[in-house]
Amino acid sequence: MKRPSLYFTDEHDLFRQSVRQFIANEVVPNTEAWETARRIPVSAFQRMGDLGFLGLPFPEAYGGSDADFWFSVVFLEELARCGMGGFTTAVSVHEYMAINHIAKAGSEYLKQTYLAPAIAGQKVAALAITEPDTGSDVSAIRTTARRVNDEYIISGAKTFISNGTYGDFVTLAVKTNAERGTGGISLIVVDLDSPGITRTKLNKMGWHSSDTAEIRFDDVHVPANNLIGVENSGFYYLMESLQLERLVAAIMAVSGAELALDWTLTYLQEREAFGKPIGKFQAIRHKIADIATEVEMAKQFVYHTCWLFAQGESVVKECSMAKLYTSEMQKRVIDTCLQFFGGYGYIEDYPICRAYRDARVGTIAGGTSEIMREIIAKIVIDAVAYKPAYSA
Repeated sequence: MKRPSLYFTDEHDLFRQSVRQFIANEVVPNTEAWETARRIPVSAFQRMGDLGFLGLPFPEAYGGSDADFWFSVVFLEELARCGMGGFTTAVSVHEYMAINHIAKAGSEYLKQTYLAPAIAGQKVAALAITEPDTGSDVSAIRTTARRVNDEYIISGAKTFISNGTYGDFVTLAVKTNAERGTGGISLIVVDLDSPGITRTKLNKMGWHSSDTAEIRFDDVHVPANNLIGVENSGFYYLMESLQLERLVAAIMAVSGAELALDWTLTYLQEREAFGKPIGKFQAIRHKIADIATEVEMAKQFVYHTCWLFAQGESVVKECSMAKLYTSEMQKRVIDTCLQFFGGYGYIEDYPICRAYRDARVGTIAGGTSEIMREIIAKIVIDAVAYKPAYSA
């Protein structure tokens, strides 16, 4: 029997069914092929574009749906249930991180040239902030963009860039004024087939189906009108959009933990020891009770944060808390679940093994647990307030 929801309507439920059907029929059967190839075919993005999945939060004028945020929550939850962290990451980076800045602050030219094709799945997008020598400290990035007449000339390097190997364009964080610190960072859209760009694919422990790259920029010439928003405002755009990125990560972490729990519950009934299903042993039953409680508590907090976000509230604290707790929770839950599979949990043929590898980076990507704790501490202890950037 369906339980009432504070957040989801019948329309959301119908949409969930369509996404779930797509994942079951067109994604899951390709798991082995995409994981082995360490690449998602462009046709998969095109198919999601045709189905309207890549434009949920964006205006209809550019091919989007202008749907409320709960449609995105549904999409992200079902996306995570494909069981491939790489696929989940590639799609979420494309839709909710890379092109979000263009939708929020980009010119009409950028929206027509990059946002609309990305929504249609015709172009795959990446977001590049992290550098080989600069991770959490965004203000310390060294990649520069020097304005010369009607162009920017870009030099530097980025690393750990999802969709960076095979993607079509990147939303790039650069220093446009090296002397201004955080006030000297800008965002520029760069075509990844531009002369002077070198892409090197990285060999990851998990997220095998997605591509991750180190990208070098050697005097890459980019039109000045590829600048997103106002020059030297990029840091503030990033700080605001990182909240959405962290909320997206939290939504998927909860759904991924739920999936691992579902696999485990099935296995507990199938596997027998000492003449009975292992799910009948108290030591296992009580541990399952613990992690099921953790998942449900995390889910309700994430839903509350989604509700605040959908109301237009500033949710820096809540998004940071959600990212911190759910990424750590997902690691614990999947580790516990793998234990109950015994030796089979260590075998690549079992999806719990892949889930274990994929979940490990959750406490690192999108802001480490240590950085989340520092953000939370600044708000709770120091009463630091974060102001919206796009509207400003």
